[in-house]
Amino acid sequence: MDRLQERLRTADQTLKTLQDVLSLPFSEIVRDAAIQRFEYSFEAVWKAAKQYLKETEGIETGSPKGVIRACFTSGILDENLAELALQITDERNFSVHLYNETLAQELYHHLPLYADLMQKWVNAIKTRAKIV
Repeated sequence: MDRLQERLRTADQTLKTLQDVLSLPFSEIVRDAAIQRFEYSFEAVWKAAKQYLKETEGIETGSPKGVIRACFTSGILDENLAELALQITDERNFSVHLYNETLAQELYHHLPLYADLMQKWVNAIKTRAKIV
């Protein structure tokens, strides 16, 4: 459980940095910083979920989409949140592997919704694992 607590603590910390940058007035620098923080926040969140699934549910999966599907199956994410999480995965993959100004603008506008979903995901894991 110590590793899970560490992963959840990291996820919370990264999500706070994302919320902090999203509260700043828009500029291209803020947008790019927000996208970078989104990328590492998503990594922290799905890896926390992966650790939870392994330690608590006995489920081993190695990809973000596999973790999302397992979180849906185990009831951590409902259908709407799981679909949104799969969308987040796709947008994160685009942002990491391909820079496109239009995609960057679209992603930036989705970030408040994505940050909210990731925080709900972390909170659901904490609740299920009885971690405060």
